[in-house]
Amino acid sequence: MPPIIETKDLKRDIKQTHAVDGLSLSIEAGELFGLVGPDGAGKTTTLRLLAGLLDITEGDAAILGFDLKSKAEEIKPHVGYMAQQFSLYGELSVLENLQFFAELFDVSPSDQRERTERLLSFAGLTVFKNRRAANLSGGMQKKLALACTLIHQPEILLLDEPTTGVDPVSRREFWNILTELHLQGTTIIVSTPYMDEADRCSRVGLMYAGKLVECDSPLNIRNKVEGEMIELQAEDWQKALETVSGLTGVHEAQTYGESIHLLVDSGKRRLPEIQRVLKKSKIGYRSIRIAPMQMEEAFISLIRRMEA
Repeated sequence: MPPIIETKDLKRDIKQTHAVDGLSLSIEAGELFGLVGPDGAGKTTTLRLLAGLLDITEGDAAILGFDLKSKAEEIKPHVGYMAQQFSLYGELSVLENLQFFAELFDVSPSDQRERTERLLSFAGLTVFKNRRAANLSGGMQKKLALACTLIHQPEILLLDEPTTGVDPVSRREFWNILTELHLQGTTIIVSTPYMDEADRCSRVGLMYAGKLVECDSPLNIRNKVEGEMIELQAEDWQKALETVSGLTGVHEAQTYGESIHLLVDSGKRRLPEIQRVLKKSKIGYRSIRIAPMQMEEAFISLIRRMEA
């Protein structure tokens, strides 16, 4: 079976900037695929290209076999696109927003009633169906936007940073909904700046400066970084960083607040050496341990390798 989404050397220029620069992707039906990267990486532009909302500068892209250059309108009934910013009608109620989008996509009256009730329940919005969208919390607005995106039962969901700016509980609830949709067979492409969300995806595309840095499962991406991670919580983290970052076997030092994460060739070998140096330099520490490689650490390391 051919991929449900395929791009080859896809490019989109915005003024003098390569917003998307030579992107080649192949996504299978039913995948939960994450586009991960910092602001300006090209995630939003990629999703807008796949939704048929932007013209392609160079390269090729196809969804469900439809060429995005010549048949962008034909893919729209099959795709649900959710923008990063809240773009529903604030003066309309939750129910009225759902009805509006159902009519926009020519959902029949009988299907509209059944789907509306099901989506309200699915998104936990039934008791708020008469509340104006503008008066919903940020998390509920996101869930309403997703419900409106699902009203025409698209085969593919394109979600642009859907949980940015919402509280942790709402973020978890939103991802529970996505997981259920994924289990039902919906193909989901979601962009996110959050590395913990990347770990929930089947595969992840790491983007930076418009380019695809890596594309693999979260586990395999972490395994691409050679070495082990030592996590150090020092009393004087700045002095500790200066002291240990140049030691033999320390490939890289990353800081997370006052926590120092050291990429080393061997954790077992380097941990006691680092402890001896800290003791000799009279630098106290609250904890030091070999820690599992996190997606965020792997991403930063891979970016640094690319820039070197």
